[in-house]
Amino acid sequence: MNHFTNIISQGFGRFASKEFPTAFQKIINRSYVKLMKLDMSEFEDTDSFSSLNALFTRHLKVPRKFSKDLHVMISPCDALISECGKIDERLAMQIKGMSYDVDALLTDNISDESRAAIHDGDYCNWYLSPKDYHRYHMPVDCQVLKAVYIPGKLYPVNMPALNNIASLFVENERVILECVTNDKRFYMVMVGALNVGKMQITFAPQIQTNASVNESQVYDFKDLHVNKGDDFGCFEMGSTIVILSEKGLFDYNIQVGKSVKFTQNIAKISDG
Repeated sequence: MNHFTNIISQGFGRFASKEFPTAFQKIINRSYVKLMKLDMSEFEDTDSFSSLNALFTRHLKVPRKFSKDLHVMISPCDALISECGKIDERLAMQIKGMSYDVDALLTDNISDESRAAIHDGDYCNWYLSPKDYHRYHMPVDCQVLKAVYIPGKLYPVNMPALNNIASLFVENERVILECVTNDKRFYMVMVGALNVGKMQITFAPQIQTNASVNESQVYDFKDLHVNKGDDFGCFEMGSTIVILSEKGLFDYNIQVGKSVKFTQNIAKISDG
Protein backbone atom coordinates (compact mmCIF):
# COMPACT_ATOMS: atom_id res chain seq x y z
CA MET A 1 0.00 0.00 0.00
CA ASN A 2 1.32 3.45 -0.91
CA HIS A 3 2.37 5.78 1.91
CA PHE A 4 0.24 8.93 2.19
CA THR A 5 3.18 11.02 0.92
CA ASN A 6 3.20 9.01 -2.32
CA ILE A 7 -0.55 9.48 -2.77
CA ILE A 8 -0.23 13.25 -2.28
CA SER A 9 2.68 13.36 -4.71
CA GLN A 10 0.84 11.32 -7.34
CA GLY A 11 -2.09 13.73 -7.12
CA PHE A 12 0.14 16.75 -7.46
CA GLY A 13 1.93 15.06 -10.36
CA ARG A 14 -1.34 14.62 -12.24
CA PHE A 15 -2.18 18.30 -11.75
CA ALA A 16 1.31 19.44 -12.80
CA SER A 17 1.23 17.29 -15.94
CA LYS A 18 -2.20 18.46 -17.08
CA GLU A 19 -2.22 20.90 -20.00
CA PHE A 20 -4.92 23.46 -19.21
CA PRO A 21 -6.41 25.87 -21.75
CA THR A 22 -3.75 28.36 -22.83
CA ALA A 23 -5.06 31.41 -20.96
CA PHE A 24 -5.42 29.48 -17.67
CA GLN A 25 -2.05 27.75 -18.12
CA LYS A 26 -0.37 31.15 -18.49
CA ILE A 27 -1.88 32.23 -15.18
CA ILE A 28 -0.60 29.05 -13.48
CA ASN A 29 2.89 29.46 -14.94
CA ARG A 30 3.16 33.16 -14.14
CA SER A 31 1.84 32.63 -10.62
CA TYR A 32 4.37 29.87 -9.95
CA VAL A 33 7.26 31.95 -11.30
CA LYS A 34 6.22 34.92 -9.17
CA LEU A 35 5.52 32.88 -6.02
CA MET A 36 8.80 30.94 -6.17
CA LYS A 37 10.81 33.90 -7.52
CA LEU A 38 12.20 31.92 -10.44
CA ASP A 39 14.97 33.48 -12.50
CA MET A 40 13.86 32.73 -16.06
CA SER A 41 16.64 34.63 -17.82
CA GLU A 42 18.29 31.42 -19.12
CA PHE A 43 15.07 29.76 -20.23
CA GLU A 44 12.23 30.10 -22.72
CA ASP A 45 9.43 32.54 -21.99
CA THR A 46 7.21 31.58 -19.05
CA ASP A 47 4.09 31.53 -21.23
CA SER A 48 5.61 29.01 -23.64
CA PHE A 49 5.32 26.02 -21.31
CA SER A 50 2.28 23.83 -21.91
CA SER A 51 2.06 22.53 -18.33
CA LEU A 52 3.49 23.21 -14.90
CA ASN A 53 5.58 20.06 -15.29
CA ALA A 54 7.06 21.37 -18.53
CA LEU A 55 8.05 24.50 -16.60
CA PHE A 56 9.58 22.40 -13.78
CA THR A 57 11.67 20.34 -16.18
CA ARG A 58 12.74 23.24 -18.42
CA HIS A 59 15.97 23.02 -20.38
CA LEU A 60 18.54 25.77 -20.58
CA LYS A 61 17.99 27.92 -23.65
CA VAL A 62 21.76 28.27 -24.15
CA PRO A 63 24.11 25.58 -22.76
CA ARG A 64 26.41 26.79 -20.00
CA LYS A 65 30.15 26.52 -20.54
CA PHE A 66 32.23 24.47 -18.13
CA SER A 67 35.80 23.31 -17.56
CA LYS A 68 36.94 20.41 -19.76
CA ASP A 69 39.85 19.74 -17.39
CA LEU A 70 39.70 16.04 -16.45
CA HIS A 71 40.93 16.94 -12.95
CA VAL A 72 37.93 19.21 -12.26
CA MET A 73 34.52 18.11 -10.97
CA ILE A 74 31.56 20.39 -11.70
CA SER A 75 28.30 20.75 -9.80
CA PRO A 76 25.66 18.40 -11.22
CA CYS A 77 22.84 20.89 -10.64
CA ASP A 78 21.71 24.25 -9.27
CA ALA A 79 21.28 23.67 -5.53
CA LEU A 80 22.09 24.48 -1.93
CA ILE A 81 24.89 22.43 -0.36
CA SER A 82 23.07 21.10 2.69
CA GLU A 83 25.99 18.97 3.94
CA CYS A 84 29.46 17.87 2.82
CA GLY A 85 32.16 15.93 4.62
CA LYS A 86 33.85 12.63 5.39
CA ILE A 87 32.01 9.34 5.76
CA ASP A 88 32.78 8.08 9.28
CA GLU A 89 33.19 4.36 8.61
CA ARG A 90 29.59 3.89 7.37
CA LEU A 91 27.94 7.08 8.65
CA ALA A 92 27.24 10.23 6.64
CA MET A 93 25.19 13.29 7.59
CA GLN A 94 21.87 14.28 6.05
CA ILE A 95 22.33 17.51 8.03
CA LYS A 96 24.45 18.43 11.05
CA GLY A 97 23.51 16.18 13.95
CA MET A 98 21.45 13.74 11.85
CA SER A 99 23.43 10.79 10.46
CA TYR A 100 22.47 7.76 8.41
CA ASP A 101 24.10 4.49 7.34
CA VAL A 102 25.44 4.65 3.76
CA ASP A 103 25.05 0.87 3.40
CA ALA A 104 21.34 1.24 4.19
CA LEU A 105 21.08 4.05 1.64
CA LEU A 106 22.68 1.93 -1.10
CA THR A 107 20.96 -1.31 -0.01
CA ASP A 108 22.19 -4.84 -0.70
CA ASN A 109 21.44 -4.32 -4.40
CA ILE A 110 25.00 -2.95 -4.36
CA SER A 111 27.59 -5.62 -3.53
CA ASP A 112 29.28 -5.74 -0.12
CA GLU A 113 32.66 -5.06 -1.75
CA SER A 114 31.38 -2.06 -3.69
CA ARG A 115 29.66 -0.56 -0.64
CA ALA A 116 32.81 -1.07 1.42
CA ALA A 117 34.82 0.90 -1.14
CA ILE A 118 33.21 4.16 0.01
CA HIS A 119 33.52 3.55 3.75
CA ASP A 120 35.67 6.38 5.14
CA GLY A 121 35.21 8.19 1.83
CA ASP A 122 33.42 11.47 1.15
CA TYR A 123 29.84 12.63 0.73
CA CYS A 124 28.07 15.75 -0.47
CA ASN A 125 24.36 16.64 -0.49
CA TRP A 126 22.69 18.99 -3.01
CA TYR A 127 19.22 20.31 -2.11
CA LEU A 128 17.21 21.53 -5.09
CA SER A 129 14.40 23.83 -3.98
CA PRO A 130 11.22 24.28 -6.04
CA LYS A 131 12.69 27.48 -7.52
CA ASP A 132 15.83 25.79 -8.86
CA TYR A 133 16.61 24.46 -12.33
CA HIS A 134 15.45 20.84 -11.94
CA ARG A 135 17.66 18.98 -14.42
CA TYR A 136 20.76 17.08 -13.32
CA HIS A 137 24.01 16.50 -15.18
CA MET A 138 27.01 14.22 -14.82
CA PRO A 139 29.71 16.00 -12.77
CA VAL A 140 32.65 14.02 -14.26
CA ASP A 141 33.43 11.71 -17.17
CA CYS A 142 32.55 8.22 -15.96
CA GLN A 143 31.27 4.75 -16.72
CA VAL A 144 27.85 3.92 -15.26
CA LEU A 145 27.80 0.30 -14.08
CA LYS A 146 24.36 0.05 -12.58
CA ALA A 147 21.09 1.86 -11.89
CA VAL A 148 18.94 0.82 -8.95
CA TYR A 149 15.42 2.03 -8.19
CA ILE A 150 14.40 1.77 -4.53
CA PRO A 151 10.69 2.36 -3.80
CA GLY A 152 9.98 4.26 -0.60
CA LYS A 153 8.20 7.15 1.05
CA LEU A 154 8.22 10.73 -0.21
CA TYR A 155 8.85 12.85 2.85
CA PRO A 156 9.88 16.48 2.21
CA VAL A 157 13.66 16.97 2.03
CA ASN A 158 13.71 20.62 3.14
CA MET A 159 15.69 21.79 6.17
CA PRO A 160 12.95 21.26 8.81
CA ALA A 161 12.42 17.69 7.58
CA LEU A 162 16.16 16.95 7.51
CA ASN A 163 16.38 18.10 11.12
CA ASN A 164 13.41 16.05 12.33
CA ILE A 165 13.12 12.80 10.34
CA ALA A 166 15.83 10.27 11.16
CA SER A 167 17.49 8.55 8.18
CA LEU A 168 15.21 10.49 5.82
CA PHE A 169 17.28 9.65 2.74
CA VAL A 170 17.05 5.94 3.60
CA GLU A 171 13.27 6.17 4.09
CA ASN A 172 12.59 7.96 0.81
CA GLU A 173 12.27 6.65 -2.71
CA ARG A 174 15.52 6.95 -4.66
CA VAL A 175 17.47 6.05 -7.78
CA ILE A 176 21.10 5.00 -7.29
CA LEU A 177 23.74 5.15 -10.00
CA GLU A 178 26.93 3.15 -9.45
CA CYS A 179 29.75 4.85 -11.38
CA VAL A 180 33.49 4.57 -11.90
CA THR A 181 35.97 7.30 -12.76
CA ASN A 182 39.76 7.07 -12.56
CA ASP A 183 39.35 3.46 -11.37
CA LYS A 184 37.43 4.58 -8.27
CA ARG A 185 33.76 4.22 -7.42
CA PHE A 186 31.23 6.87 -6.64
CA TYR A 187 27.46 6.81 -6.28
CA MET A 188 24.95 9.42 -7.36
CA VAL A 189 21.72 9.02 -5.42
CA MET A 190 18.67 10.98 -6.58
CA VAL A 191 16.32 11.15 -3.60
CA GLY A 192 12.59 11.61 -4.15
CA ALA A 193 10.55 14.05 -2.07
CA LEU A 194 7.00 15.23 -1.45
CA ASN A 195 5.41 16.40 -4.71
CA VAL A 196 8.19 14.91 -6.81
CA GLY A 197 5.97 13.02 -9.21
CA LYS A 198 8.87 11.37 -11.00
CA MET A 199 12.62 11.19 -11.33
CA GLN A 200 13.70 10.71 -14.93
CA ILE A 201 16.86 8.84 -15.97
CA THR A 202 17.36 9.28 -19.70
CA PHE A 203 19.54 6.18 -20.21
CA ALA A 204 17.19 4.00 -18.12
CA PRO A 205 13.68 5.07 -19.20
CA GLN A 206 12.29 1.79 -17.89
CA ILE A 207 12.65 3.19 -14.35
CA GLN A 208 9.21 4.49 -13.33
CA THR A 209 9.37 6.27 -9.98
CA ASN A 210 6.45 7.08 -7.65
CA ALA A 211 4.57 4.16 -9.18
CA SER A 212 2.76 1.19 -7.68
CA VAL A 213 5.99 -0.80 -7.36
CA ASN A 214 7.00 -2.49 -4.11
CA GLU A 215 10.26 -4.13 -5.13
CA SER A 216 13.64 -2.77 -6.09
CA GLN A 217 14.58 -2.71 -9.75
CA VAL A 218 18.19 -3.23 -10.87
CA TYR A 219 19.62 -2.45 -14.31
CA ASP A 220 23.20 -3.38 -15.22
CA PHE A 221 25.08 -1.66 -18.05
CA LYS A 222 27.98 -3.26 -19.93
CA ASP A 223 29.48 -0.27 -21.71
CA LEU A 224 27.68 2.92 -20.71
CA HIS A 225 29.97 5.96 -20.69
CA VAL A 226 28.61 9.38 -19.76
CA ASN A 227 30.49 12.63 -20.26
CA LYS A 228 30.88 15.49 -17.82
CA GLY A 229 28.06 17.97 -18.28
CA ASP A 230 25.69 15.48 -19.95
CA ASP A 231 22.03 16.01 -19.05
CA PHE A 232 20.76 12.63 -17.87
CA GLY A 233 17.38 13.49 -16.35
CA CYS A 234 15.42 15.65 -13.96
CA PHE A 235 13.26 15.89 -10.88
CA GLU A 236 9.66 16.84 -11.50
CA MET A 237 9.91 19.29 -8.55
CA GLY A 238 12.71 20.06 -6.09
CA SER A 239 14.61 17.29 -4.30
CA THR A 240 18.10 16.12 -3.25
CA ILE A 241 21.16 14.54 -4.85
CA VAL A 242 23.69 12.72 -2.67
CA ILE A 243 27.14 11.78 -3.97
CA LEU A 244 29.15 9.17 -2.06
CA SER A 245 32.71 8.51 -3.20
CA GLU A 246 35.85 6.56 -2.41
CA LYS A 247 38.36 8.22 -0.13
CA GLY A 248 40.49 10.76 -1.96
CA LEU A 249 38.57 10.73 -5.24
CA PHE A 250 36.95 14.15 -4.87
CA ASP A 251 38.58 17.03 -2.96
CA TYR A 252 35.65 19.42 -2.47
CA ASN A 253 36.13 23.18 -2.30
CA ILE A 254 32.58 24.24 -1.44
CA GLN A 255 30.87 25.53 1.70
CA VAL A 256 27.90 24.02 3.46
CA GLY A 257 24.96 26.41 3.40
CA LYS A 258 26.05 28.05 0.15
CA SER A 259 24.36 27.74 -3.22
CA VAL A 260 26.11 26.38 -6.31
CA LYS A 261 25.27 26.35 -10.00
CA PHE A 262 25.49 23.56 -12.53
CA THR A 263 28.89 23.87 -14.33
CA GLN A 264 30.55 25.52 -11.29
CA ASN A 265 33.91 23.97 -10.36
CA ILE A 266 33.41 22.30 -6.98
CA ALA A 267 36.22 19.75 -6.51
CA LYS A 268 39.53 18.44 -7.73
CA ILE A 269 39.64 14.85 -9.00
CA SER A 270 42.36 12.41 -7.95
CA ASP A 271 44.42 10.63 -10.61
CA GLY A 272 43.69 7.34 -8.84
